[in-house]
Amino acid sequence: MTAGGRVSIYRGRLIELGLETAVLPNGATIELEIVRHPGGAVVLALDEADRVCLLRQYRHVVGDWIWELPAGVIEAGEDPLETAQRELREEAGLIAAQWRELGTMLPSPGFCSEELCLYQAGNLSHVGADIQPDEQIEVHWHTLEQVRAMAVDGRIRDAKTLVALYRFG
Repeated sequence: MTAGGRVSIYRGRLIELGLETAVLPNGATIELEIVRHPGGAVVLALDEADRVCLLRQYRHVVGDWIWELPAGVIEAGEDPLETAQRELREEAGLIAAQWRELGTMLPSPGFCSEELCLYQAGNLSHVGADIQPDEQIEVHWHTLEQVRAMAVDGRIRDAKTLVALYRFG
């Protein structure tokens, strides 16, 4: 493998794992295990009473239910805002007339290329959820104050949710 080269180890429907040779700014050459990920979008949806749409979702990786905001993977050819809109509709059964960007975040830049685009959505309408068969999701509404308390006391452990709350202010 040459500097800057990549050897694919595994390619799934979502991610690719590979060995990459990288040259650091100091000239050192290193080999890294890197997960390439298409990225995603996260939505902090607030209703007219400043309640947050918070999902309680079962995550097999941690073997437990966790609290998180609606979010999902950017599909091929999809704009991050389109992803946010699709995921809000599918997971929470909501559409929003107002959207605001909250920036991006890198959840695990030491080994994964995933970048998440954060949004705040408002002026919400209920249209009915379309939860996928591989998802176990409950939709809950909590005041912004309650959600912030959940973030501080550790009930919310999901990084994308914590960062979106922080960026919202």
